[in-house]
Order: sequence, then structure tokens, then C-alpha cells
Amino acid sequence: MKIVYQRVSRASVRVDGEVCGAIGDGALLLVAVERGDDEGTVAWCASKCAELRAFADGERKMNLSLLETGGAVLAVSQFTLAARVRKGRRPSFDRAAEPAEAQRLYEYFCDEL
Repeated sequence: MKIVYQRVSRASVRVDGEVCGAIGDGALLLVAVERGDDEGTVAWCASKCAELRAFADGERKMNLSLLETGGAVLAVSQFTLAARVRKGRRPSFDRAAEPAEAQRLYEYFCDEL
């Protein structure tokens, strides 16, 4: 599983011009489920994202987690993070999980968060 974690003051996702998800202060997570990922891996990653001390405290030190700040999460499925680009010019997505399994584990990730 690969996750890009970005702190945001606001974020939204649009599909065909319509907002289908939006948050204020919190984290935007781009999530790729890879072959071999299971519920244990997903639960560990969800816990890590929730507890990662990525937010500033009163002394401006990155000392607080999403749980402590009450920040929101916008998780976006992004299978392209599983791409390998080492050889040639065309990315290989053979590390990405099959679509049905990826969707199941992505939804499990969101539930765990």
C-alpha cells in the first residue's frame, strides 16, 4: 500500500464538474492498494495516518495528530501510485491490486480511519 499524505487547509474532489468530496483543515490522502495488501496492512496504514504527528501545536512544533486536532480526511483512490517507471517510457501497473480487491481494501481503509 502506498499513501501520499498532504496536510491541507481545504481540499475537494470533483467528478464531471460536481464536488463529490470536500474537507476543511485536515489531510488529503492519495491511496494505492497493491497486490499482496491485506486487512492487516490496511489497518496499520490507517492507524499510522490517523496518529501521524503532522500538525503544529501551540509552539509551532509538528506534535499533533489528526486525532488530536479533530482534522478531517479526504481519501482518494489513486492506483497510479503503484506504477513502476524504471524501464522504458510506459508505466507498469502490475503492482496495483485487481480493481475489485483494491476497492474492497480502499473502503476498509476509509472505515478504519
